[in-house]
Amino acid sequence: MNLKITHCNNFFKLKGILDRKNLSLFYREFNDIFDRENSLTISIEEVEWMDRYGVKAMTELHNEAISKNKKLSIIGMGCRDLYDHFKYQTTA
Repeated sequence: MNLKITHCNNFFKLKGILDRKNLSLFYREFNDIFDRENSLTISIEEVEWMDRYGVKAMTELHNEAISKNKKLSIIGMGCRDLYDHFKYQTTA
């Protein structure tokens, strides 16, 4: 399944697979998002799988939020790899 991104205001829903093949869609949708929004919520509840490039893209978005002093919330239990990555980063 391809990646589908829907949104209403500053709430985004990701559905499908976030991998190397569809990163351009992800980057296009979230390019300079924190120049337009002060807070952002992304639901990954319907993300079936995310490869290391998808995890890296989400991490870059997280780092951009921190560097610009913006709020980013990632909600849902869609992808264990992403949670493991952030869990490892906070314990390191």
